[in-house]
Amino acid sequence: MSARRAPVAATGRRAAPRRRGRALVRILLVVVLGAATLVAGGEWLIRQSYFRVRHVHVVGLVHESSAAVLAASGLDAHPPMIDVSAAEVSRHLAKFTWIGHVAVSKHWPDTIDLTVRERVAVAVAFDARHRLHFVDAAGHELGRAPLRENLPTLDYLHPRHATWPYARAGRAAALVAGQLPAAFAAQVSVVTVDRHGVVTLVMTTPVRFVLGPATQLHAKFVAIASVIAHETLRPGDVVDVTVPGALAVNGPPPS
Repeated sequence: MSARRAPVAATGRRAAPRRRGRALVRILLVVVLGAATLVAGGEWLIRQSYFRVRHVHVVGLVHESSAAVLAASGLDAHPPMIDVSAAEVSRHLAKFTWIGHVAVSKHWPDTIDLTVRERVAVAVAFDARHRLHFVDAAGHELGRAPLRENLPTLDYLHPRHATWPYARAGRAAALVAGQLPAAFAAQVSVVTVDRHGVVTLVMTTPVRFVLGPATQLHAKFVAIASVIAHETLRPGDVVDVTVPGALAVNGPPPS
């Protein structure tokens, strides 16, 4: 009789792990369903009116309208806070000429802060129709400027193939204008650049400083400041600071 009972005992031992396995599956299923319920419930909760955008604070605007920026951002439609994307808001506001960067901060449950950094005008330039525009250090055209604006004027010496060259071929002029030091920035009347990228400063005196390419600007500016402070220059003189350690002062070109 003992020989007949042995298979029964083995079968019972094999059945126990299967029961435990089924129990574990049921537990995991309950956990997964519970987690899904919590996620769905959380999603539902944060999309209720309590968690929608109700207050938007915009700081940093000077040239653009707060109302126009708010409308373009889409935040005036009171979207759910969870749906507000900094990248999406920045994309909407990229159409504004003066806006260079936007930082978005969420303050739950219902407030958004927009911190705007506007582009800075460092010069002015005429377009193909001889209208004066503000220009930033990257060469962006920022809008109409008054003719008496007290900023250096950019001049691209070969404009036939570029209606607005200062963001492309003539960008070196805008770059230099954006880095002019306070020591003599007010004395710079015109910043010219040719098709080879050679930049020249035309001073109010008038004296010209040839910088060459827009490289080693700090050393070139130090050389210019030293020449202005210690040399006697005549109207029409041309000072070549392409190599800052080897200055060359030439008289005015023959008329």
